[in-house]
Amino acid sequence: MTRGNPCQLPGMLPNYDPNDSEAGMKILEDLTENVEQIQQRVLEEIITRNARTDYLKGFLDGQFDKQVFKKTVPVVNYEDIKPYIERIANGDSSNIISAEPIIELLTSSGTSGGQPKMMPSTAEDLHRKTFFYNLLVPVMTKYVDGLDEGKAMYLLFVKPETKTPSGLMARPVLTSYYKSNNFKNRPFNRFNVYTSPDETILCSDSKQSMYCQLLCGLVQRQEVLRVGAVFASAFLRAIKFLEHNWKELCSNTRTGHVSDWITDPGCRKVVSLVLNKPRPELADLIEHECNSKSWEGIIKKLWPRTKYIEVIVTGSMAQYVSTLEYYSGGIPLVSTMYASSECYFGINFKPLSKPWDVSYTLIPNMAYFEFLPVKKKNEDGAQYVQCNGVCTENCMEKETEKEDVETVELVDVKLGQYYELVVTTFTGLYRYRVGDILMVTGFHNKAPQFRFVHRRNVVLSIDTDKTSEEDLLKAVTKAKVIVESLGILLIEYTSYADTSSIPGHYVLFWELTSKGNNHLPVLDPKIMEQCCSTVEESLDSVYRRCRRKDNSIGPLEIRVVQHGTFDALMDFCVSQGSSVNQYKTPRCIKSGEAINILDSRVVARFFSQKAPFWEPV
Repeated sequence: MTRGNPCQLPGMLPNYDPNDSEAGMKILEDLTENVEQIQQRVLEEIITRNARTDYLKGFLDGQFDKQVFKKTVPVVNYEDIKPYIERIANGDSSNIISAEPIIELLTSSGTSGGQPKMMPSTAEDLHRKTFFYNLLVPVMTKYVDGLDEGKAMYLLFVKPETKTPSGLMARPVLTSYYKSNNFKNRPFNRFNVYTSPDETILCSDSKQSMYCQLLCGLVQRQEVLRVGAVFASAFLRAIKFLEHNWKELCSNTRTGHVSDWITDPGCRKVVSLVLNKPRPELADLIEHECNSKSWEGIIKKLWPRTKYIEVIVTGSMAQYVSTLEYYSGGIPLVSTMYASSECYFGINFKPLSKPWDVSYTLIPNMAYFEFLPVKKKNEDGAQYVQCNGVCTENCMEKETEKEDVETVELVDVKLGQYYELVVTTFTGLYRYRVGDILMVTGFHNKAPQFRFVHRRNVVLSIDTDKTSEEDLLKAVTKAKVIVESLGILLIEYTSYADTSSIPGHYVLFWELTSKGNNHLPVLDPKIMEQCCSTVEESLDSVYRRCRRKDNSIGPLEIRVVQHGTFDALMDFCVSQGSSVNQYKTPRCIKSGEAINILDSRVVARFFSQKAPFWEPV
């Protein structure tokens, strides 16, 4: 990495000692003060590097001008670039889209044709992520003192990966980073000392990894200053795991020996070193706290020096805030960063803000950012159903779909306006629609700050799954064939993500009737359970992986409701301001009142009895 002012060298990554928080904040101030210049030079560098790739030369015709780029290179979705990435996965040269060698493909939690999307990644991109991670600490030390006087109990995990025909690995972005030399051979940073040895993080057996990381965290409880995981859902799964396994963890702590079922050699070795000796007093303390009738505030009780919980609680993770607050004992919830498989985007410059106030400042040397305007419904006189929060947030806005709509640059976005994020990256994505809808909430120096609103077209999400209305319709259509063969009709349906327990699960409300009459049919439990399983088998690869491999989603549930239930739902929506003439049943609901209306009319409940098929693709 090159040392220098990021404004002078916007395409390079300023080098600094991550132990020097003052230097880190100076870099952030420079980046956010010189947004326009950095963005222009980032685009110039990307074009200069990649103008001769197969993809760009067809549009630029040898020119390197920004205006030519914006005029001729189209704004694209994944389906537009999928053929290029598949060619690379199958052995074609990286030069199709990138002048730098593509070293791996990052699997996104979004899907295409039922399979995870694959995003190109280069060696330089790992350095860019390391640079980004190092900038998170200076922001936190500005608000929280003494973070270098203890450790972080971060529960981090690797996910399944596979090798493409070309020999490139295809794996999730965090798995890529944890397995890289940038992580494994990272220099010492006194602000980022983990209770979890690397061997426990890199263990491919998620149960052994979870057990060992929690055991290490409990043994070092007095050194823990912050706890967390990447997503709120993952951290809550750890709490639930602790709830089921605390007695065995206490036994290991008391004796100083790791359970025999921990067979991963790396885990056994490092955890034995952490345990070191019998700790009966510590075991008694853990037993006392965990044996309590209520686990309210359990985080503060077990790790008393904890200053904050670091988890993503924006977007679909917001549904877990109340549960986290129950377990936290008043400890602040902190979302530090906004990132995806495509690119790392922004940092939360006010990390102690409440979850619903979290905004991210986009870091201008990460990529070239553009924005497609998104209009509130009815703003332009068009006719759209106004659901007033009854269904998913997607229905509240009209998203721009026209290809001829001009994009807005990062420095030109307007306060209070909604946009869809478009990125041009150093790794081979050009004017790519990420699918995130953002709202401008303010500015840090000259850098806009954004609140994440929602994913475009996503109606259901529990963990890293993202199920669209189209996905849900296809799955329900396959399942309803089963009941139709028995003379039963599915009149109407809707859904919601039930996170009242851990793990959460999908719930479908079905209103059924017998053909030829208006009576609720007699339902065979095995048939209805088969419907549940068929829906799950029909959902995408990420859902099925979360359900089968990660155990981060519980069995899908169908709740059959009595006749007239969806009429009652419509009456409620109309009472909240929906037009009776334009009303159509929302396919996902979020309003607690609407869910209560449906739940009060449930006559039968059925669950999937087997996890759906899944294997890495």
